[in-house]
Amino acid sequence: MERYIQPFIDVSKSVFKKLLNADIDAGRPHFSDQASYPNWDISGVIGLTGEALGAVVISMKKDLAIKLAGILTNKEYDDFNEDVLDCVGEIINIIAGNVKHDLENAFKLVISLPTVINGDNHTIQWPQTDARIICIPFEIFTDKKFYISVAIEALNNVGNG
Repeated sequence: MERYIQPFIDVSKSVFKKLLNADIDAGRPHFSDQASYPNWDISGVIGLTGEALGAVVISMKKDLAIKLAGILTNKEYDDFNEDVLDCVGEIINIIAGNVKHDLENAFKLVISLPTVINGDNHTIQWPQTDARIICIPFEIFTDKKFYISVAIEALNNVGNG
């Protein structure tokens, strides 16, 4: 499992440093299920298809999404708008695109365009109903948290070697 999760941690750290000039600290990855998935205000979702089926999701609270969008666009925001939604989608798109490259030795993957979901108590529709979701908690700006969540299932025993 570590060989699939470590690229998400490494790429996320790199993307946040290069794109936002921000350091992030990864917490201990853990399994979650769909019923106990944490409540966030906004999530960016990238679907995965090809030799594996799954999704990569970034989830955070509203104030962090607004702050990140402000850094990316050099503007101030006080609520969700198209720019904030686009920024969250772009962050997960860049992370998933870079991780796809790192995982190509295990799987040939195709990534979808990002979908952004916002609203209190929203839910993520994972590709598999019994998906094992690996949540990687991150901390940024010493007091803000977000998750990168991953559910990948190899199809036809691909990537199990």
